Amino acid sequence: MRVFITAGEPSGDRLGAALMAGLKELVPDVTFRGIGGPLMQAEGLDSLFDMDEISIMGIGEILKEYRHLKARIRQTADAVVAERPDVLVTVDLPEFSLRVARLVKAVSDVRVVHYVAPTVWAWRPKRAEKMAAHVDQVLALLPFEPPYMEAAGIPCDFVGHPVVMEPQATTDQVLAFRARHGITGEMALILPGSRRSEVGRLLPIFAQVAHQLHAMRPDLRMVIPAAGPVAATVRAEVANWPGAPLLIEPANDPDGLDKRAAFAAADVALAASGTVSLELAAAGTPMVIAYDMSWLSRQIIGRMLRVDSVTLVSLVSETRVIPEFIGAKCLPGPITQAIGAVLDAPGAQQLAMDLTMQRLGRGGERPGLRAARAVLDRLPTGKPLH
Repeated sequence: MRVFITAGEPSGDRLGAALMAGLKELVPDVTFRGIGGPLMQAEGLDSLFDMDEISIMGIGEILKEYRHLKARIRQTADAVVAERPDVLVTVDLPEFSLRVARLVKAVSDVRVVHYVAPTVWAWRPKRAEKMAAHVDQVLALLPFEPPYMEAAGIPCDFVGHPVVMEPQATTDQVLAFRARHGITGEMALILPGSRRSEVGRLLPIFAQVAHQLHAMRPDLRMVIPAAGPVAATVRAEVANWPGAPLLIEPANDPDGLDKRAAFAAADVALAASGTVSLELAAAGTPMVIAYDMSWLSRQIIGRMLRVDSVTLVSLVSETRVIPEFIGAKCLPGPITQAIGAVLDAPGAQQLAMDLTMQRLGRGGERPGLRAARAVLDRLPTGKPLH
């Protein structure tokens, strides 16, 4: 079996790698080509180019990089058509993925599976109908998503979220982490995102939060796990922060032990909106969510938004206990006050985090294996390879 699979950011790399591992378990002679990061490459992917080239979010940012993105979209589609795989799996990043799918479908009958349902429940509901012309199947991470896709005529399978299977730090590892770095009091994670565009926008705001937090709670230690593609940018910024912040970089933490220990050891996290809220919930770490975007993105997305929260933990658990500061509300002062409030009452979010993990499949079959079964079970022949 030949699979062409694409991803464009660290969260997609994790999803793609989990799916690839599941496919290898069910179809031992499967081979992979496409675009992905280190995790997918470790599973056997031959990547066309560095996935960081297509990791761009926000309308203004996409317009600025449009010519380069368009060239990479065409290169990827041409590679798929030339390869003629049994299936093309596009992982998240719809601005890139769905354009590749459309080009591929225009000149071939290659089966297309999109992994991660678009957020049609949040904004732009017509996207599902447009996808139906060039996507044969959707794999959903969230349990409430399949009906939205099926209403548009696209078969959709809820496969759970790989975050529920990610290893968590033990108590001994947490204690060792704190001792190794001399952290004896309160600890806050600062997580400004993994995309260049969002980190560039959020870091100046988070820097002001860091200074205010230090003034308010001078014994609080800030720890910043930086994603590989933006590590240099983050390192340069936090060098000027007060309180001797601890930077965790993938290059110095290849097995991820420090990052896992930091997630479990933290008393609170300030995080960019996105998948990281689920990682924090898996670790049981209460959080404050903040996100900003360009003025153009604010105007367009703000008018289209159909939900009152963008935090995945809040949406999955159907609660609203996690403070979030989005767009014009992404201001250092209110964010700092919210972090202080969470530190003073850390247990308020626990039920929402536990419920989220349960609904995402904790305790069940690995989501990557479930995703692999879903891909195989809907092959056009109707005869699963396994």
